[in-house]
Amino acid sequence: MDFEFSDEQKAFAEEVKRFCDEHDDPDVFDVTRENMAQIVDTPKRRAFMKSLGHQGWLGITWPKEYGGSEGEGVYEYILNEELAGRGGPQIGKGVGIIGKTLIAHGSEELKREFLPMILENDVEFAVGYSEPNAGSDAAAMRLKAVRHTDDDGVEGWLLNGQKTWTTSAHFAEWYWLGTRTDPDNKHMGITLMLVPLDQPGITINGIWTMGDERTNEVWLDDVFVPDRYVVGEVNHGFRYISQALDLERFTMFTFSPIRQRLDVLTDYVRETTRDGAPLRDDPVVRARMARLHTEAEVARVMGLKFVAEAVKVERAARAGKEFQPPTVVASEYKLFATELSQRLASAAMDIGGPGSQLRVKTDDAPMKGRSESTYRYTVIDTIGGGASEIQKNIIARRGLGLPKNF
Repeated sequence: MDFEFSDEQKAFAEEVKRFCDEHDDPDVFDVTRENMAQIVDTPKRRAFMKSLGHQGWLGITWPKEYGGSEGEGVYEYILNEELAGRGGPQIGKGVGIIGKTLIAHGSEELKREFLPMILENDVEFAVGYSEPNAGSDAAAMRLKAVRHTDDDGVEGWLLNGQKTWTTSAHFAEWYWLGTRTDPDNKHMGITLMLVPLDQPGITINGIWTMGDERTNEVWLDDVFVPDRYVVGEVNHGFRYISQALDLERFTMFTFSPIRQRLDVLTDYVRETTRDGAPLRDDPVVRARMARLHTEAEVARVMGLKFVAEAVKVERAARAGKEFQPPTVVASEYKLFATELSQRLASAAMDIGGPGSQLRVKTDDAPMKGRSESTYRYTVIDTIGGGASEIQKNIIARRGLGLPKNF
């Protein structure tokens, strides 16, 4: 495959850079939030994403009939990488997981209601898959949905149960929710629904992570969902979730932040003297840096491989042909990139010495405390979107054809 961008793609990257320069704001771009910088959780960040929508960049890969431009996924990749490298909010849940699933499986009524709002960034979603006993194994979710008719005669579902690790629940308007509609069928008993988060019966409690960011547990007590907000076919939700998770695993863990953190560490090694000798001349440090730079290039190329495979899938889908989502490639990239992030964070802590334990944005700390925040955040990265162990199982079974270990 060709690892170089075309002239048109390079021109688009420059256009995005100029746009970000024109909208530069520390309340919008903050690299020290690490991968959590991608979420659109403040009015300024929402306004910035709305301006991206006005550029036509939120629906790059969507069909024209739904307001998109039918561009190839490489442009979405370039856009997200440019935003991520600055610590800015990125396209993700709305455009990708929710929008693309609605386009593929949603009713015309749901498409009319939600797709225009997504392109204008007039709505934020929370994704509710994880539960106390269903983390990386999404098929184990148990939030109960039973048939119910409300007082006005509207038919739908009554939801009861708990979700956890729902990052955006405290500021989102809608919940993209996996529910258990058939208790006797693990994989073919899950249904996706859209639920407004401000309705009675929903309780949201904050959980603060070791990365100083908020996620949430969400309780649903007799929450009614009309049939019109069921996404696709009843009991087919796990298939939709699995397809969308390939996208989530890739877009959640962009390469640019890894590159940016590696540059910070490289500059520190290049400029720092310890015990009267330049740190860059220490053979142990040099060997460790060489390995990190090599692995970073591997991660970059693995990301491009996923993009190339995703483009093939897009072309097949538009041609009405059968296709398989790039599940294995997505898992390979997610596993390698997030584990590399941890190795990079550990190296920064070791090379920076005792002072690297000082909090981020401490001016006199090595690298201004960046390694400390990175070290905490990267633990979360190896869990979100499917833990490393899950990615290894996917690669083993679907990529290598190994038997499932019962």
